[in-house]
Amino acid sequence: MPQTSPQAAVLIELEPVVAENLDRHLRIAKEWHPHDYVPWDEGRNFAFLGGEDWSPEQSRLDETAKAAMFVNLLTEDNLPSYHREIATRFGRDGAWGQWVGRWTAEEGRHGVALRDYLVVTRGVDPVELERARMDYMTTGYDSGDKSPLEAVAYVSFQELATRVSHRNTGRATGDPIADKLLARIATDENLHMIFYRNLVTAAFDIDPDEMMKAVAKEVMTFEMPGANMANFRKNSTIIAKAGIYDLRLHHDEVVAPILRTWKVFDRTDLGPEGERAREELAAFLAGLDAQATRFVESRERLRARMAAKGEIPVQV
Repeated sequence: MPQTSPQAAVLIELEPVVAENLDRHLRIAKEWHPHDYVPWDEGRNFAFLGGEDWSPEQSRLDETAKAAMFVNLLTEDNLPSYHREIATRFGRDGAWGQWVGRWTAEEGRHGVALRDYLVVTRGVDPVELERARMDYMTTGYDSGDKSPLEAVAYVSFQELATRVSHRNTGRATGDPIADKLLARIATDENLHMIFYRNLVTAAFDIDPDEMMKAVAKEVMTFEMPGANMANFRKNSTIIAKAGIYDLRLHHDEVVAPILRTWKVFDRTDLGPEGERAREELAAFLAGLDAQATRFVESRERLRARMAAKGEIPVQV
């Protein structure tokens, strides 16, 4: 008989934990509908149907909010790729399969709601948005050769990062409707993070060394799934300068709290490989913290210069 890999064995052992957390998720998650968060009475036809095509002055969003909404929506758009990634890693049978389907259905609402809001309110150029969607979905998302444990560690951080980004984007829009919509989406992302975070907690108890290696690798190589979209670096810089999502938030509100929940630096059950991975992780985090501090100091100097010139810097 073929040998089961150590990581595949952990996935099998995690099945009851998946079932338990799926039940928990279904009890807690509240039903909501994208159409409730869209101001439909603001909608009107575009030129194709005899109306007026988009022009910049129609948007009530500033350039920062536009960039953040654009990135957030395009990131949600690659859902088919994400579904393939988790279905491939976790399988489509049993509790794992039920979770993959439920997660995909919940994530699908996010892109629908964001696009309807932006098109109805004319928040961004719909032609540019559609062209970018076509390009990004054609490229797709590929996480590489992540193992199942690396994948579950990655999505724990990624879901929380997305929650922070959505929540702060909502505030940055200055629009109560967008703020409420993005807060609702952020709640979904937080529940998804808790699901994956709980699985990692259980996996640490099953195979602490393998899980520690996976966590260290994912923290040290972390990238948001939208990193390969067009203009991502430019838009990410705009978003970071506004404080919507930056290195300080990544360190303080995403990585650090999850690592504390897993008691990464308090564990006493690691072997030599796990200890080595933890040491590498600690060194990386010290560097990330220092880098985040330099970024914030640089941003504050920039804001001070802008204020001195009478310009108003965007802050969340």
